[in-house]
Amino acid sequence: VHQMEGRSRQNLTDLFALQPRFVWRLVDGSELETPFEALQAGDVVVVNAGEPIPVDGVIVSGMGSVDQHMLTGESQPLEKELGDRVFTSTLLLSGCLLIQVEKMGASTVSAQIVEVLNKTANYHSEVELKGMALANQSILPNLAISAIALPLVGLRGAVASLGASVGFNINMVSLLATMNYLSIASRHGILIKDGRVLDRLKAVDAVVFDKTGTLTLEQPHIAKIHVLAPNLTEDELLAYAATAEYRQPHPIALVIVAAAKQRGLPLMSVAEASYEVGYGIKVKIGERLVRVGSSRFMAQEGLGIPEGFEAIQLACQTQSFALVGVAIDGQVAGVIELHATLRPEAKGIIEGLKKRGLSLSIISGDQTEPTRKLAGELGIDTYFANTLPENKATIIRQLQGQGRVVCFVGDGINDAIALKQADVSISLKGATTIATDTAQVVLMDKSLSQLDTLFSLARQYDKTMTMGLWTTVIPGVVCIGGVFFAGFGIYAAEILFQLGFFSGLGVAMRPLLQHDPKLFGEAGKQ
Repeated sequence: VHQMEGRSRQNLTDLFALQPRFVWRLVDGSELETPFEALQAGDVVVVNAGEPIPVDGVIVSGMGSVDQHMLTGESQPLEKELGDRVFTSTLLLSGCLLIQVEKMGASTVSAQIVEVLNKTANYHSEVELKGMALANQSILPNLAISAIALPLVGLRGAVASLGASVGFNINMVSLLATMNYLSIASRHGILIKDGRVLDRLKAVDAVVFDKTGTLTLEQPHIAKIHVLAPNLTEDELLAYAATAEYRQPHPIALVIVAAAKQRGLPLMSVAEASYEVGYGIKVKIGERLVRVGSSRFMAQEGLGIPEGFEAIQLACQTQSFALVGVAIDGQVAGVIELHATLRPEAKGIIEGLKKRGLSLSIISGDQTEPTRKLAGELGIDTYFANTLPENKATIIRQLQGQGRVVCFVGDGINDAIALKQADVSISLKGATTIATDTAQVVLMDKSLSQLDTLFSLARQYDKTMTMGLWTTVIPGVVCIGGVFFAGFGIYAAEILFQLGFFSGLGVAMRPLLQHDPKLFGEAGKQ
């Protein structure tokens, strides 16, 4: 029994145990084989195709294809290059990477996941708690039955009736089933930090989504380019903006540069540049002075405002759309309008949850109109707009006051109060914030794609627990009946006890055998 429990625990944590004894460290241009324990932050390690990535770090040279399904649940390998972050417990499928060490050993993301999983496995499920209570409550009745049996059927029957106690079997079956489902969830990129979530999810009847960063991507997209200067095209305006923003790391700059590249627009050389954090950037491109930034930046610079700019600005503010102004030689030449990007998987996930009969709502800090529009696009009837972060928990509390069991899906850090208030809390922040994330469940691939899988696992878990309970209790009931009416003795009682135990054990282990063939070695072939 203890071997089976230990194996289940080992399976749970072995998901993230890829760690070599030696690594290749780059020293003065040469590769030296170095014990893993001797690595320090700032060292550069060399990882070749087919090798596990041993540290959390940043790529300083090279490019390659990385399989990180063990960490995030993503089925497809990701192409990694200079500047990208990589994590231990992932596998380099092709290429060669030079990685600067940031974290190793117990401080890595994988080590944090193992720590969380070990803690999670120690939570007692509701079924297990019921089993423990049943075991405690059945001691005196069991002794009483044995005492009654003694004068009626003799010593043999009295001793045999003691074998009807099923508390131990229920506890063991519950523990193994819980660990196995945590393992299955981890394989799908779902990190469950509180084992009681598997119990609570079956009672959830309302799911509340935060809008920004949850139903929509963190990066917006360019919806429209407004040209306000004569003799200037959309492509020319976008090229000026992309050239100015080329080396800026913030999301809007990345979107503008990506849009220019997508259109095949050449970027120009910049002679000089100055950047004001939070406002905008000013660059010299050839003989022209180009400013790119917010409407406040345009006003601050004292630029000429063409007709139509204020109307566009007002419309964007009403719709909560982002606006980036582009000025050339002291005159606002155009405006780039950016809209939030709906997650590609959002509609399918929402449809799946609606089929489960769940009540769905959206909470957003944005204006009413964009929130209403998104809710309509997803087929969600209830939405709350203009909501401050501290008021999100109030809305969840109101739903709970109506008798709802609420699951909140949002930002694992910024929505901490709402996540704590919800009966079940889910975060999309991914692997890098496990230590600070207050959510009970973290979707490791930073998408909603596994949300429906989580609800399916909870339903299967409930069925497994119920079946395990019956398969362990029924032999005990048969044993008591057999003692009084069929002359059962010690051997028959022991056989029934073992039958109940191994039947329950089979129920607990069956999810690993039938749930997903990838659990037995095919995962690495994706």
